[in-house]
Amino acid sequence: MRRFIDTDVTRPSQSKQEPMSTSRGLYRSREHKIIAGVAAGLAERFGIPIWLMRFFWIILLLPGGIPGLLPYLILWVIIPLEPRDG
Repeated sequence: MRRFIDTDVTRPSQSKQEPMSTSRGLYRSREHKIIAGVAAGLAERFGIPIWLMRFFWIILLLPGGIPGLLPYLILWVIIPLEPRDG
């Protein structure tokens, strides 16, 4: 018994894919920061609304602060600040 797989259906065409070189990387945002730019930088990198990422961090802060504060501080230290355009 032979199985035929139509590759055009299972794989997206090359023309629809974004090249990897256009990926902006992970940076803390300069433009949209409130405290350190961690939430805004993560939101911009993963393509989700900034308010949703900030809401996520607030939810993590509610059960005593440690579940949200410690990862935020670690990310603040290890994620570089967005380079200036100029």
